[in-house]
Amino acid sequence: MMQPDQIDPSEAPSGGGARQPKTKKSEPEPRGSSRFNQVWDTLGRLGLREVSLRVGAGIALVLLVLVVVWVMGNFYLGGKIESPGTSVQAASPPTPEVAVEPPAYDPALLVSGVSRRADLHTILPARPRFDVVSYTVEKGDTIFGIAEKFNLKPSTILWGNYMTLQDNPHYLKPEMTLNILPGDGTYYEWTAADGLNGVAKYFGVSPETIINWPGNRLDLATIGDFSRPNIPPGTMLFVPGGTREFITWSAPRITRSDPAVAKVLGPGFCGTIGDGAVGTGTFIWPAPQHYVSGYNYSPETNHAAIDIGGYVGEAIYATDNGVVVYAGWNDHGYGSMIVVDHGGWQSLYAHLSAISVACGQSVFQGDVIGALGSTGNSSGPHLHFELRSDEYGRVDPNQFLPPP
Repeated sequence: MMQPDQIDPSEAPSGGGARQPKTKKSEPEPRGSSRFNQVWDTLGRLGLREVSLRVGAGIALVLLVLVVVWVMGNFYLGGKIESPGTSVQAASPPTPEVAVEPPAYDPALLVSGVSRRADLHTILPARPRFDVVSYTVEKGDTIFGIAEKFNLKPSTILWGNYMTLQDNPHYLKPEMTLNILPGDGTYYEWTAADGLNGVAKYFGVSPETIINWPGNRLDLATIGDFSRPNIPPGTMLFVPGGTREFITWSAPRITRSDPAVAKVLGPGFCGTIGDGAVGTGTFIWPAPQHYVSGYNYSPETNHAAIDIGGYVGEAIYATDNGVVVYAGWNDHGYGSMIVVDHGGWQSLYAHLSAISVACGQSVFQGDVIGALGSTGNSSGPHLHFELRSDEYGRVDPNQFLPPP
């Protein structure tokens, strides 16, 4: 065995030179590193290196988040909240609440959809009405106004009150009591000679329409023979949807060839008259005022005229050349009235306060023939003015007069 101070002859420096270092053997790699390289090479051969890297990165990220949550929970969020009474520092004044006005509504921003109007008052629909009710006419009422109030047609107001209004809207007076039908239609008083088929046909409905209306209180099972039904005379029946022609007594067609046809109208009719002036076919306003006051032309209310406003005593003019074929009182509501035949046309002027022409007299366009008034069935001073053509019948005067 070699002593520490002895030198191996093989390690002795040759030629007295410096000692050569002993060559070291290579150290083997760690066992864990070798296994990792083998696994990594295997993943490479299988093409899974990139997938492995992504999975590893995801796992690392999850671990990092868990570490951050643990640190925040233990070092930053673990303190206690002091109650206001134990706080040494003075509390800050509360932040005042600021009222924020809502933006103004702008309909232009509404692109689509169904909008709902804000309404503080909810109007519930009225229950169906089956019976006729009464209405007392007030000052200022008109057929149109009353009809609108009850959601009816103006013609229904007239048809429901023939005995009172006689199809004439000018007969309407304050304090008058009217029948208000439960819907649009007519009102009929049954007579002993009536048959259901005939009455229904006259009003343009079927017999069942009359029988089945609840307010009429008729029973199909007990009504009997339609030609002589079990309906007591005097029974008032509502005819739903029924219509009829208006009955007009006031102004038939009056011509210079047969003026006596107007005898039924009253003492103002004329007897046989000679020929006279012929119209030009153009018309002027028959009153100083050129506006409608009261009823306009409305066949729906049997008002084939316009009511021209004005003051009592204002002059009334002949609308065209012609011959006077009626001059005097009218017994059917028109009061003092004049009719002029123009040859193919007739003009009528009613509710006059004065008449300044006579039967058979020729008048010319613009001549004064009377004065505006409120005679007969009139609700106030105005001129009831009609134009009638032998070819077209009663026409709307607004279509033939100059613009106001």
